[in-house]
Order: sequence, then C-alpha cells, then structure tokens
Amino acid sequence: MTFWNILIPVLTLIVGLVLGFIVGVFYLRNQMTKMQNNPDMLAKMAKQMGYNMNKQQLQKAQQMMKNQNFKSRK
Repeated sequence: MTFWNILIPVLTLIVGLVLGFIVGVFYLRNQMTKMQNNPDMLAKMAKQMGYNMNKQQLQKAQQMMKNQNFKSRK
C-alpha cells in the first residue's frame, strides 16, 4: 500500500461531495424560482407533502416566495 492508494480515493470522495452539494443547491434554487411563476407546480409539491391548498393559499405562498427572492442573494 502506498500513500497514493489512500489519498486519491479520499480526495475523490471530498471533491464529489462538494460538487454534489453545489449542483444540488443550484437545482433547488432553480426549482424554487420556477414555483414562483407556476402555481400548478406549487400545488403539486404541496399535495405531495400532504397539504391541500386553495387558490388563496397558493397565491399567498407564491407571494411569500417572491418576497424571499431566491434569484439574488446578498
């Protein structure tokens, strides 16, 4: 066993975890911005979570998401 036989798999694991996290964050942010503009998508997510939302609740949820402003972070 050499030093490289241990170091390369550990570095590969760390790089994979970091890249996976970054891709996951961008994907989630993209999905959240899509839900701001698509009430059907928001209703579908709520239904999967076990909530039945009426139109007024959907509009309020969309407004709350727009106020969060996922596109720009300070």
